[in-house]
Amino acid sequence: MPTIKALCHIDDIPEQDSRGLEWQGRSFIAVREQGRLFLYDNRCPHIGVPLHWRPNEFLTPDKSLIQCATHGALFSIDSGECLAGPCQGQHLTAVEYRIDDGWVYPDTPPPTQAPDKTHQC
Repeated sequence: MPTIKALCHIDDIPEQDSRGLEWQGRSFIAVREQGRLFLYDNRCPHIGVPLHWRPNEFLTPDKSLIQCATHGALFSIDSGECLAGPCQGQHLTAVEYRIDDGWVYPDTPPPTQAPDKTHQC
């Protein structure tokens, strides 16, 4: 039976912080805020560039918003909406996920695959 690789363990993403994750050729942003996890494609809706400043750095200095390193656009953590910048009113692409025994998986693979609890965070 093929295995589904986990993105990471939920504990690998500190509260009020972000992580960049790779899975099957896709790049994601994971942000934990107030005990909730938000997962988005790592792509600015303005021109499709990755959002990070450096690996795992997606947030403003006060960690209240996601910020695009290329244009400075600011996005709401909980909705992905662009609040300021050239893509104002657009949204980051949210990614559905599931958490199984603390492991975070994109909610896309078929349920017949066994989970692989190795991770990259």
